[in-house]
Amino acid sequence: MQEGFDPNRYAVIHEKNKREIAMLVGQGCAWKRCRFCDYHLDFDSDPAVTFELNKKVLDNVTGIYQKLEIINSGSFVDLEADTMSYVLEVCRKREIKEVHFECHWQHRGEIPALHRRFGDEGIGVKVKIGVETFDRLFRESYLDKGIDEENPARIADYFDECCLLQGIPGQTAESMRWDIETGLEHFERVCVNIMQENGKAVKPDPGVIQSFIDLVLPEYENNVRVDILLYNTAFGVGGVTTNA
Repeated sequence: MQEGFDPNRYAVIHEKNKREIAMLVGQGCAWKRCRFCDYHLDFDSDPAVTFELNKKVLDNVTGIYQKLEIINSGSFVDLEADTMSYVLEVCRKREIKEVHFECHWQHRGEIPALHRRFGDEGIGVKVKIGVETFDRLFRESYLDKGIDEENPARIADYFDECCLLQGIPGQTAESMRWDIETGLEHFERVCVNIMQENGKAVKPDPGVIQSFIDLVLPEYENNVRVDILLYNTAFGVGGVTTNA
């Protein structure tokens, strides 16, 4: 794990989509090429180390809202087997009815098995993709996201929710609004993340962020299907892994 990075890893979200959230440690994002993301540094290749930490985090879960979100630096497939088994055990014990995971596009073929595994226990699964923007040229040439599909409907064939990255150079109020509307058209929920500076090449644009705050935020902040993170710790977990 990244030296000096010691974020809060468990929180309860009491607004909009009420749930508990657990930020676990995986064995490493398989993509690692996103030009804006340093989160992939939060990993450990030793399964014993990751399970020990993840178990401590998951032991905080109470089942207060019967809904749990699992995040990690990559996809659910990057969580080692003991951690995934313990997530299922905690869901049973705490009577969790719905669990949310994250997944990169390249692992979409493994989602049906995830649905079956939890569905056999009567637990619903929702999977979120970090699509960042539906403008494929911008997404792949500038952000290097690794999603070779242009049609949002086809992406939504695999995923229930999407994350958008906003507040970066080249975006406008119109383009950010278009991304949110596209997400709402095809996905159950949209999570808007405002870019925060880290050690990666893509930097936030203060002017774009101000446009979002002035022109876009007021239109969606009360939308129950839209989560907006003006800071990446807004859910009570996480942080910037590397400094600029």
